[in-house]
Amino acid sequence: MDAESLLLSLELASGSGQGLSPDRRASLLTSLTLVKRDYRYDRVLFWGRILGLVADYYIAQGLSEDQLAPRKTLYSLNCMEWSLLPPATEEMVVQTSVLKGRFMGDPSHEYEHTELQKMSEGEKVFEEEVVVQIKEETRLVSVIDQIDKAVAVIPRGALFKTPFGPIHVNRTFEGLSLSEAKKLSSYFHFKEPVELKNKTLLEKADLDPSLDFMDPLEHDIPKGSWSIQMERGNALVVLRSLLWPGLTFFHAPRTKNYGYIYVGTGEKNIDLPFML
Repeated sequence: MDAESLLLSLELASGSGQGLSPDRRASLLTSLTLVKRDYRYDRVLFWGRILGLVADYYIAQGLSEDQLAPRKTLYSLNCMEWSLLPPATEEMVVQTSVLKGRFMGDPSHEYEHTELQKMSEGEKVFEEEVVVQIKEETRLVSVIDQIDKAVAVIPRGALFKTPFGPIHVNRTFEGLSLSEAKKLSSYFHFKEPVELKNKTLLEKADLDPSLDFMDPLEHDIPKGSWSIQMERGNALVVLRSLLWPGLTFFHAPRTKNYGYIYVGTGEKNIDLPFML
């Protein structure tokens, strides 16, 4: 959710229990304004909160003028002091995939994981147990990246692609109509497309290249991984991810108000295919 409309966005998302205390809201309003100024971001999004056993991680993201350029991610434990996280790498994701359970809430905490590694001694090859230490900060980077790639959502038309390539905020976007807002095909993954590149020219014929340049949610696997509901007498549409419980997207049809927030433990629902 956009930091500039934080209070309204939190109010719209509050139906899912994604609220913050008044002092946290006040701290975020001030500190995120400073983050935008100091880091010279085009936009700052309040991404959400990952719940830890000792403390919670509050997450924000900075966007450049090109909205699909890699986002900078920051975290805070008190909503006032923000630390920049390193970019996620494939190595990080693989390394942290073995970690299960809740976050501690301490970035310097180290998890210990035992794995078998092949060792050689002359011509003799054998396996030996090695204890690998993984910092919680690395796990935090990896989980945020996975959630972003899987369930970050934006409505169709909120961004537009210029003929020269960069993706900008669509200042003329006035919201989806009520009928469009009820369709999963009206929402896109807020990231560089993957499936779109594999479509044939015939499949792309009906697409508007300036608006339909991201992957729609309707083809997500497993099918049924999104819950879509109308609330407040059809004045609000809410999408909830069943794959990453805690991710809520909201949009008030016929208005510019939309956004998403994650409030959860940072654990993926790997049993979802068996639950549907």
